[in-house]
Amino acid sequence: MRKNPRNTPRENSAWAKFSYGFADIYGGGAFVVISTFFTVFLTKALGMPTALAGTIPLIGKIWDAVTDPVMGNIADRTRSRFGPKRFYILIGSIISAITFALMWIPLYSAGVTGQYIFYVAMYMLFSTGFTIVMVPYNGLLPDMVEDYTTRARFSSVRMIFSSFGAILAGLVPTLLIRDNTNAGQYLTVALIFAVIFLVSILLTFIGTWERKKPVVKIGLKDSFIHAFTVYKSRSFRLLIGIFVFGQGAADFVTGLAVYYIDDVLNAYGGGNFTLLMGVILLSQFLGMILFAPIMARTSKKFPVLVGTPIRMLATLAMLFFSHEGANFTVILALSFIIGLGMAGCSTSIYAILADMADVDELITSISRPATCSGMATFIRKIATGFSSAIIGVLLAMVGYDEIAASQGLRQAAPVQSGIAYVYVFSQLVLLAITLYFVIRYPMGKREFEIIRREGARRRGEDDSVITPEEIAVCETVTGFSYDRLWDAENASKLSNKK
Repeated sequence: MRKNPRNTPRENSAWAKFSYGFADIYGGGAFVVISTFFTVFLTKALGMPTALAGTIPLIGKIWDAVTDPVMGNIADRTRSRFGPKRFYILIGSIISAITFALMWIPLYSAGVTGQYIFYVAMYMLFSTGFTIVMVPYNGLLPDMVEDYTTRARFSSVRMIFSSFGAILAGLVPTLLIRDNTNAGQYLTVALIFAVIFLVSILLTFIGTWERKKPVVKIGLKDSFIHAFTVYKSRSFRLLIGIFVFGQGAADFVTGLAVYYIDDVLNAYGGGNFTLLMGVILLSQFLGMILFAPIMARTSKKFPVLVGTPIRMLATLAMLFFSHEGANFTVILALSFIIGLGMAGCSTSIYAILADMADVDELITSISRPATCSGMATFIRKIATGFSSAIIGVLLAMVGYDEIAASQGLRQAAPVQSGIAYVYVFSQLVLLAITLYFVIRYPMGKREFEIIRREGARRRGEDDSVITPEEIAVCETVTGFSYDRLWDAENASKLSNKK
């Protein structure tokens, strides 16, 4: 009978966990800079209409519909002496640094149409670089560590580094962008972060490893069907719901933060914006540290179950202080609670994601962690794109005047109130939907061990006999009847019909 894998000294070392986490300084920081400042850069520094600027990230994410499935398939079918995922992490480190910097080059003379085409192209290039790094990276942990609790510890350390990256990305720009209409200051920030991201990704490449395993043999022309079949897993679909709506709520915090503090509170200057972002990001960092041991002792969905309702209450309370002259200390206190809730959601999501390849393998008989990672990353980026587009549309709907903004003028009072309502109620709706998906998510440590044991039976590594209770768990977690599990055809067609 196959025993649970023991942790190797390498898996127990702090350096291994740190090395694995370093790359998420990039993963956690890049989109904080983008979601917080890119639309602001386009509207306040370059004068682009908000509704138009908001569609640029969305177009970039639609491009991910091509790149993410292909990247996941390429990573799973690559051979390399470094390990296929680490190989692409190495290549992607350089591409990511260059493309991030290109996004922030000021373009004044091309007119609105020329600017729009240029920044769409730059965003697509960056998104491709992000895919090359993050799809293999998100699929790396299952090929490093097998044990459920050890994976949770690695994921927790990763989230701490992700939060640290978000702190850097949230605070450094606020210190350097003193005038949010000065495009050159945004470029300076971009060059600094390009170097930070390059170094952090390279450190992950140096300190991680991959177990050798057979490559997935499927042609690129079949990549899209092969990739989208990961959504046939019930657990994966529920995770995607948590991912999209939970992280989407975070996108609305960062995407509207500048507008909220500048146009609603009239408090951008004097270091207040830096202080607000610092409180949110510091509380996320502390939350990651707090939730890590709690998650190891409870379940991977426990942090989001606890953090999300608390965050909803704090967000609702913000509505009563969303006006010029409001007590800023209270706003900071509520923002601290919001940051803790954001930490709980992120901690749960990435810990759960590491287990999806095991569920998918039980369904398809194919080990394809990079494909699972690629499709989770794809959906997340699509959601980020929609968040940016929706923010732009909502700002336009409440009457946001980008011409006045580019001239450093205040928005009209009804517009200020509209921004406050958007900031609060958009989060509440998204968080309520997140809770719905979390409550329905079926897998904890016990269920994971049953899934792993059944996979071992199917591979001939475990000669125990499955019990009726274990069959029920397999069916609940996968969404498939027991007699249809471990079938490669489940990975080759989108329909569930035989």
